[in-house]
Amino acid sequence: MKQRTFDNARVWCLGADVDTDVLAPGAYMKHGLDVIAKHCLEAVRSDFAPGVREGDVIVAGANFGIGSSREQAAGVLRHLGLAAVIAPSYSGLYFRNAFNLGLLLLTCPEAGQIEADECIAVRFDGDRPVVMRACGQRLDCAPIPDFLMDMVDAGGLLALLRRRKPA
Repeated sequence: MKQRTFDNARVWCLGADVDTDVLAPGAYMKHGLDVIAKHCLEAVRSDFAPGVREGDVIVAGANFGIGSSREQAAGVLRHLGLAAVIAPSYSGLYFRNAFNLGLLLLTCPEAGQIEADECIAVRFDGDRPVVMRACGQRLDCAPIPDFLMDMVDAGGLLALLRRRKPA
C-alpha cells in the first residue's frame, strides 16, 4: 500500500448529518462538476466553494454524506481538490462512492476535537491513519483496507481497473 501522507492541511469544520443535497445541490445536478462545485455546501458554508484550496480537509460530525446516492456529492469534493474528509461516521453509500472516486475518508471518533482553520497532518501507521494536530495531539483513525487505499492512490476505481487491464 502506498503511504498517503500530507502536511499543513487547512480544516473546514462542519456539523453532523451533512447530506448529499448540500454537497451537490439538486438544482445544479444537470450540470457538470465544475458548476456543481461552485454551489457545494453553499447552504451551510457560503464561504466554502470560493475559499477552499487544494489540499484542504473537511472535518465533520457523524453521518457525513447521508441522503441520496448521487456520486457527485463525493466527486465534487475531489474536483475541488480536498485531501480528505474526517468524520466519526459516514453514510454507507457515500463511503463507497467516495472511495470509488478516489476521495480519502478518515473515520475518526475524536474528529470533533479538531478546530476550524487549524492546520493538520495525516500520517499512516501501517493501515491506520493518524491525524496530527498543530498542538501535538494525535488522533487515531480506523484502519483503511489496502484495496480502498489502492483506489485512492489510483484516483478512483475506474482508474485502478484501467491500470490493471492487460495491454
